[in-house]
Amino acid sequence: MAEIVLDGRALPSMEAVHDRFVQALALPEWYGRNLDALFDCLTDLREPVTVRLLNREALEDRLGRRGRALVRLLRRAAAENPQVTVLEL
Repeated sequence: MAEIVLDGRALPSMEAVHDRFVQALALPEWYGRNLDALFDCLTDLREPVTVRLLNREALEDRLGRRGRALVRLLRRAAAENPQVTVLEL
């Protein structure tokens, strides 16, 4: 099972967020590095993955509108794919 830790105090940009997903899920080189592509990848997963979302408020403050969109996306992906678990700690 893959685990991805997103700590809002440690992530400086959306690029860093995408880097975490690319590394943890071994996404292909052609991965679009945008929220639509991330949603597609998460909802297509056949293996379990846990996303640990730490310091959500800091993530949303740091990344602004895109950070809030990321949080909504993670929640939606978990609702649509039982292989995806999002833990907000």
